[in-house]
Amino acid sequence: METEGNSNIVAGDTRREVLLDAAIGVFARYGFRKTSMDEVARAAGVSRQGLYLLFADKEELFRKALAHKLTRQLSAAVIALSRVGDPLEARLIAACDEWAGQFIGTIGADAADLMCASTSLAGDTLVHYEALFEKALAHAIEASPLQNFCIAAGVSPADAAAALHATARGLEQGSHSRQEFVRGMTAAARMFCAPLNSPVSHKE
Repeated sequence: METEGNSNIVAGDTRREVLLDAAIGVFARYGFRKTSMDEVARAAGVSRQGLYLLFADKEELFRKALAHKLTRQLSAAVIALSRVGDPLEARLIAACDEWAGQFIGTIGADAADLMCASTSLAGDTLVHYEALFEKALAHAIEASPLQNFCIAAGVSPADAAAALHATARGLEQGSHSRQEFVRGMTAAARMFCAPLNSPVSHKE
């Protein structure tokens, strides 16, 4: 049976998630500099005072919203990688799409400062989650037959994961749509997984 105290905790967590989701949308539309706490409060349907009860200022709200967003992206990527019934190529594409592709084409024209704000205000958080994503990629590679090809090529799963992540970051910056990102990521993952679809032994 849920106690009143537990109910209040759940309600508080839900309210906080609603505020963070609203903040993500507003920051994505206006960028960090042009976003105001008033705008976030309106988007979340709360008072300005209510917003300040949970977040001291815009900088704290941005840091918490970024961590909230990255947590969700990482969770979705890990779920995609865990679908062991799917080919590794499909899992890598889906994971990179969940991690880096889902917001392509949704960022407003005024939001060009988001990356700079992410680095300056929450650089450690960003690095932390990027490392966790690469670790998840590396684990999926280690648990697949591709591990043997990595060993033969003298490439560690961690290095392979870092290369895939770098490809995803580059495509994220250069793609005009999520579909374009997925096409590019499909080509990269297909090349990466090619040894799994080709004979590996050739007689001289």
